[in-house]
Amino acid sequence: MGKEQTGARAPVKAWLMGTAGWFFPGAGHLLQGHWGRALLLGGTIWMCFIGGLMMGGHLFKYSGAEQGLSALLQIPPMIANLGTGLLYVGCWLLGLGFSDDPQLAARATYEYGNTFLLIAGLLNYLAMLDAFDISVGRKS
Repeated sequence: MGKEQTGARAPVKAWLMGTAGWFFPGAGHLLQGHWGRALLLGGTIWMCFIGGLMMGGHLFKYSGAEQGLSALLQIPPMIANLGTGLLYVGCWLLGLGFSDDPQLAARATYEYGNTFLLIAGLLNYLAMLDAFDISVGRKS
């Protein structure tokens, strides 16, 4: 069991570690000196993201062009993709992974690519929370 902090607020350092972990996958652990976790979690997130793009995966975004409930269905996968932080923002700025290229959608692996991209973002959320918990002292 970790230390229980009743009524105490998390220190600013914990928020910075969590934010660093979101912005650059693996950085939250790296800044705390947990090299093994940084390489394992950050490396896995990076490999899932790059592998997903190479398989023809599609990054989701909310454009507002969809009609009715279709617009709402874009939000959960967009939040999952946004979990990769700098990787998502970089692809958005460069226009990578967002286009509906028929050649990429024709690949037999594009659905696996979508899944890998979603998993990369969700795993980074977990890694970010882990870095936050370590910084607060809930975990070692």
